[in-house]
Formats: sequence, C-alpha cells, structure tokens
Amino acid sequence: MRPDAFDALAGLLIAAGVTAALTPLTGIFARRVGAVDTPRERGLGPGGTPLLGGLAIYMGVVVGALLMLDVDGEYVGVLMGATVITFIGALDDRFDLMPGVKLGGQILAAVIPVHYGVVVDNVTVPFIGPVDFGWLGAPLTVLGMVAVMNIVNFSDGVDGLAAGVAMISAAAFAIIAFDLGRHEAGVFSAVVCGAALGFLVFNFPPASSYMGDCGANLLGLLLACIAVLASVKTNAVLALILPLLVLAVPFLDTTFVVLKRLKYHRPVYEADREHFHHRLDRIGFSARRTMLYLYAWMFSMAGLAVALRFVPYSDSSGNLHTGWAIVMGALIVLALLWSVYLVYVLEIVKFRRLRAWQLRRADPRTEEHDIDEAVLRDLETGEFEAIRQP
Repeated sequence: MRPDAFDALAGLLIAAGVTAALTPLTGIFARRVGAVDTPRERGLGPGGTPLLGGLAIYMGVVVGALLMLDVDGEYVGVLMGATVITFIGALDDRFDLMPGVKLGGQILAAVIPVHYGVVVDNVTVPFIGPVDFGWLGAPLTVLGMVAVMNIVNFSDGVDGLAAGVAMISAAAFAIIAFDLGRHEAGVFSAVVCGAALGFLVFNFPPASSYMGDCGANLLGLLLACIAVLASVKTNAVLALILPLLVLAVPFLDTTFVVLKRLKYHRPVYEADREHFHHRLDRIGFSARRTMLYLYAWMFSMAGLAVALRFVPYSDSSGNLHTGWAIVMGALIVLALLWSVYLVYVLEIVKFRRLRAWQLRRADPRTEEHDIDEAVLRDLETGEFEAIRQP
C-alpha cells in the first residue's frame, strides 16, 4: 500500500525519538574517543562540546526509514551512501582528515545512490521545455550532491543552524513530494526532518552536542537525495527551481564565502569568519538571535517554494489567474524583501550605524566620509574589530 501523510508523521516522530534518545550517548562516546570540538575559525562556540551527534541522526534516519518504508532500489543506495559519509565524517571529527581525503569520501558517498538510480537524467526548464542530460546526468548529480554536502557543512558554524536548515528544508520537500505524487520521497523527507528535529533538542543554543562533520555531511547528502527523489526526478516545470529556493539561504552563504576566498586567493576549503552567521555575530547578535533570523529567512524561501506548488496562479496551459497571480507575486516580493533586509540592512546599514558610534566615541569630530571609508575598508578586507551594540 502506498504510504500516506500518516506514515510521514509516524516516521517523523520515530526518527525524532530515536535521535533524541541516542544523542546523549553519542556525546559520552565522543568524549571517550577524543572527538571534542575545539574553537575554530568558522565556529562561534566556545569549544569543549562533544562531536559525533551525527551518529544519532544517522540511526534516527535508518530506523525511521526501515520502519516506515519498503527500503529497496533507490533507498538502499541512499542508506548505503549515508553509511559511508557518516563513517568518513566520524573519522574526520576524530582525526581531522586531509581535505582531499574528505572530498574523496564525499564523492564515494554520492556515487553510491547515483548508482542505485538517484540520478537526474532530464529536467523540464520553464520557458524552454525538457532538457535531456544523457550520460552527463550521473556525473552532474554526483557533483550536485557533493556541493550540497559542503553547503550544509559550511553552515554548521553556530548552534542549531545546520540542524535547522535540514529540518526546514526536509519539511518543505516532504510537502512538495506528496503534492507531486512522490509519496515514498515524502515519507523519507519527513524522517530526515524528524531526525534533525530530534537532534535540535540538544543543539539549540546553548548546544550540549554538535553533529560534527559526520552529521553535517550526512544531512547534506540526504537533502541532495531528497531533492532528486522528491521533485527533480519529475516532469514538473518547477522541479529544478524548488530545491534551489528551499536551499537558497545556505547556497547564497556558501557562494559569497567561496567567491571571497577566491578573490583573495585563499584555499576554498580553509575555514574563515565570513559566513552570514559570523557577520551577524560581529554586529552584536547573540547565537540564538542569529539562528532565529536565519531560520526566518529559511522559512520565507522554503514557504515560497511550497507556495509555488499550491497557489493556483496559472492553469495547465500557462494562463495566469489574475487574483492568485497577484497573491503569488506578493509572496515573492515579501521573500525578496526579507532577503534584502538581512543581506543589506543587517550586513551594511546596521553595521555602518554601529561603526559610526564606535568611531565617534573615539573621536567626536569624525566626519561622515570618514565613516564611509572605514565601513568600505572593513567590508572589503573582512578585518573587523569586535563590535557590540551600545
């Protein structure tokens, strides 16, 4: 019998319960084997928190999937790939593997589900129509999966952020998958959402457990597989756009950071403090406030993706329904405004106000052009003094 929304809810609760129950045990294990977080460039935590919380997430996903799905075909490949990336990530959390070794592990983990059929052979592009990738489908899918793994991993720099990204994204994919008739993918998405939720109980600021690379890479691989199974492997016109919207925030964050590293000739894999959560920290936000603002941004983009499936703004022939088209346009504008607010106001305008306060406290004669020059210099170099709101 085809799984339904009840199965999805049950899978979510099972995965959340298993993950929440096992997370304290992974913390004990992590301390015994020496897999404990130390302060790093990209993190905002104080250090000393046990890693390997990803092991609990892995078990939550496996148990939930085995109980609520007929695990065969594509899902065998997904769980096998999940096992590989969790193992590689756990080794990295303990021994700090070389970047090349980690990349090799990510590629291997991605190749496995692709081999079992989690591959994008073709997509339907709006205004263009079907595009067949042919033999390029498999390598492009592997490349995309590796990219999503690194995107989620890069977001794991403040308590609760990576788990929240996965939870919100998986929930959106579950809704989209059911609407597209991909019921198995919908249930699996709910299971992943539940596992992220169960871990968030211990990862919400102040965190008592970190998922580590084993958890961040695992969630990245699972989200990539879900995106393919839930929407991209369909003939829906917006199938390729929906995952990009759902994962827009971590994607934009990673893109900005990577481009800046390339601009200043820094290694792409080298951690720094230029992610959105670092910038929000520099202008005085607490870890919890940073997380909640980024959650709101994620919700707005994921909500927009879901709305694109449910708001009847056009018919099957592409003719717009005026009233619903206006509603859809308003939702798009709201999502864009929220994005502009966070990227522009919080990153630049609010920083300028705080920088002006700092400079004028040191020298009341500071002119406006001096403030502008200081802000531009700070934004260009990325070298900020510690700033807190007055």
